[in-house]
Amino acid sequence: MKAVIQRVNHASVQIEGQIISKIQNGLLVLLGITQTDSSEDTKWLCNKIVNLRIFNDEHGVMNKSLADVQGDVIIVSQFTLMASTKKGHRPSYIKAANAETAIPIYEQFISEFETLSGKKVGAGKFGADMKIDLQNDGPVTIIIDTETKQ
Repeated sequence: MKAVIQRVNHASVQIEGQIISKIQNGLLVLLGITQTDSSEDTKWLCNKIVNLRIFNDEHGVMNKSLADVQGDVIIVSQFTLMASTKKGHRPSYIKAANAETAIPIYEQFISEFETLSGKKVGAGKFGADMKIDLQNDGPVTIIIDTETKQ
């Protein structure tokens, strides 16, 4: 499982001209799921993101977590994060989980995140053609991979 976490001033997800998720201050999480990801990966990654201290304190130092700033979250499934560009110029997505495997993990991730954060989480729609609008704050962008635990 791989996550790209972006600290945002605002973000929204649009499908066919309709905004389905919208937040202000918080995080936009792009989530790639592999065929080998487990519920343990989900729990570890959710805990890591919820407690990640990437929001500024009163001194302008990144020392506060999502909970500390009561930030919002949008989680978007993005299989292209699992792209391999090792050979040639066309990315391979062989590591990405198929829908049958990925959808339950994506839904579990959202549920686990809501439990840990104590807040409702915005989401994209698995497999949909989405338009993501965001204003990256900082910019602060962190990539975490459960395979390497970093």
